[in-house]
Amino acid sequence: MTIRSFLAFDLGASSGRAILGTIANNRLSLTEIHRFENQMVELNGSYFWNIFSLFGELKTGLKKCIQDFGVQPESIGVDTWGVDIALLDRNGMIVGLPYAYRDLRTNNAMEEVFKVVPKKELYLMTGIQLMQFNTLFQLHAYKRDQSPLLEITKDILFMPDALCYLFSGIKKNEFSIASTSQFLRPGKREYENKLFEAIGVDINLMQDIVFPGTILGPIKADVQKETGSTAIPVVAVAAHDTASAIASVPATGRNWAYISSGTWSLMGIESDHPLISEKIQKLNFTNEGGVEGTTRFLKNIMGLWLLQECRRTWSSTENYSWPQMVDMSLNAEPFKCLIDPDAREFLNPGDMPTAIAEFCKKTGQPIPENHGEVIRTIFESLAFKYRYTLEAIRSVSTIAIEKIHIIGGGANNELLCQYAANATNLTVYAGPTEATAIGNIMMQAKALGAVESLDAIRKMVSESFATTVFNPEDASKWELHYQRFKSYIVD
Repeated sequence: MTIRSFLAFDLGASSGRAILGTIANNRLSLTEIHRFENQMVELNGSYFWNIFSLFGELKTGLKKCIQDFGVQPESIGVDTWGVDIALLDRNGMIVGLPYAYRDLRTNNAMEEVFKVVPKKELYLMTGIQLMQFNTLFQLHAYKRDQSPLLEITKDILFMPDALCYLFSGIKKNEFSIASTSQFLRPGKREYENKLFEAIGVDINLMQDIVFPGTILGPIKADVQKETGSTAIPVVAVAAHDTASAIASVPATGRNWAYISSGTWSLMGIESDHPLISEKIQKLNFTNEGGVEGTTRFLKNIMGLWLLQECRRTWSSTENYSWPQMVDMSLNAEPFKCLIDPDAREFLNPGDMPTAIAEFCKKTGQPIPENHGEVIRTIFESLAFKYRYTLEAIRSVSTIAIEKIHIIGGGANNELLCQYAANATNLTVYAGPTEATAIGNIMMQAKALGAVESLDAIRKMVSESFATTVFNPEDASKWELHYQRFKSYIVD
């Protein structure tokens, strides 16, 4: 029996993991090798990622895989969140810590750029959802603030590309992660030079774009020595975590929508081509790169970040577990308070429960009276935002959406999955929870010839991991309160 092993490094905004994928008898199994915390670092009022600490954790994961688990993987791959970048000087050194996308320096960046490139024109040029932290607006902020770091920058790499560079010494920008930047022409492996000219940044700072499944090169000798690894290849997987996750959706055909549920909820459909029009621009959907030439037509929805931040705020007095928080919400009054999860005040308020209370007060609603009511407000509001987004997708796409696949960590939240089914009146299929790591692993496997295609990947995932089915309940009651929810949407 042939056994193939691949090591995925999957980094999220709150944690990172090294996950070993083993393929045997056309089945994939997973082993968690290493898990570590990740969080923004606040320095002088700004927020950053400690990329050097993250790289150290990835090397620890590779070392543990080999020494503690006795497995030398055939390759490694890295996926992370989108948009954030590392700056390199002429000696190839990363200068400073990469800014985190929730840093407040981009608060007015979109409006500033719109004065040079009108909002409508910018969207139609890129097909990307206009969000203040997109790479375009981050680079504008560097230029606007006359950053000395930008002045000595010779190369720009997105976060997963920078980590692959630290492993291999190869500088490339992977397609799916580059597509989150608002710099690419829709569906193409090409940067739009007009946008670089508009913000006064040299396009030559960017790297050649490679498609998911490209072998970059072997890990460097110093990393081999430190970890005990052989000269295995570093693979540019679908480096945007959502792209990896969508590659692992255990579905056939196209009659489905997905929700990649975690810190963010990324909801959309898979398309053969970008969907761009004036109507879509007003709806502010994004067209990001997928695998095998597909486009991820989706909307970024503020996800479990809302709950994570409430838990962090409460942690000084209460140490709630996630199951406790679900149970607390069940004892709260249904539909008492509703919020727009994507209101700007929820991006990084510092005190999320207070921000939620202020939103309720501003919109003429009762204020949540206890922690359980806050939690229920979040769950019900997220489910309603899924319904709102589903209606928008249906208004611009001919794909008949008959079911929803929820993947990622949020698939473990049975209550939210049930609420999603109730609010959308569609059957929800939840799982796999490790979708991003699975997609990462399977793109490595494809690069090294262990699997042939996206269809074959999804077939293997379907046969390797179970899903949980949630059918709609109380549809009429949810429909009634949905009409009220729509009045709180902040466009």
